[in-house]
Amino acid sequence: MEAPITEIFCSVQGEGPYVGNRQVFLRFAGCNLNCSYCDTDVRIAEACKYEVDSGSGIFQYVKNPLNCDKVAEIVAPFMNVHSLSLTGGEPLLYADFIKELDLGFPLYLESNMTLPDMARKVKDCISFVSGDVKLTDEFQGEELESHVERTIETFRILRKTENRDCFCKIVMTKDVLPTDVLDVAGSISNYISCLVLQPVTQNDLRPDVRTLLELQNELLGDIDTLIIPQTHRMWGCL
Repeated sequence: MEAPITEIFCSVQGEGPYVGNRQVFLRFAGCNLNCSYCDTDVRIAEACKYEVDSGSGIFQYVKNPLNCDKVAEIVAPFMNVHSLSLTGGEPLLYADFIKELDLGFPLYLESNMTLPDMARKVKDCISFVSGDVKLTDEFQGEELESHVERTIETFRILRKTENRDCFCKIVMTKDVLPTDVLDVAGSISNYISCLVLQPVTQNDLRPDVRTLLELQNELLGDIDTLIIPQTHRMWGCL
């Protein structure tokens, strides 16, 4: 089994309730969405770059796609990590590959939560789920309704259990309507441990502080709600 992987490195989680935890990151190429605020290049590269030593900034390259054995060889030197972050792009595009991974680390899935059929394939091998809800103007009418339905179903499949944590992260721009956040939160509150409102990093898209605080206050009546920006951007971490 092979998959196109953009990069592999060891760093700390910069988003959500597990911020600061040391992780190995496996970044998959390709995504089924095209979010306007996305700052990640998801194109399939000819080669995967991987960090030789954590924090060194020194990378080597290996031809894409990679098989599970090659990934295991690359991540073997990294020690004392909380989990292996499956990020992207959209990792669930490669659910069959993920099922074959046996790296000795708990798996931490970072997903846009729009591929329920793929989620069913990996639900029993994932320990942590960082699930996004995409509330952008790229979806309208029936397309928006279908998008929301797929998102809710994916959260249901990957919901929190005794053996798996699942939380929701919503990137907040100035255009995201608080009413939309409240509607979605009400639909998935039974499936998640907490909701994270993440102010978008770009200054020109950032939401009003008061609006964000008022939204958090309203959400806290039903679900644990945190406001956490992208912390790794603050100190130049990968």
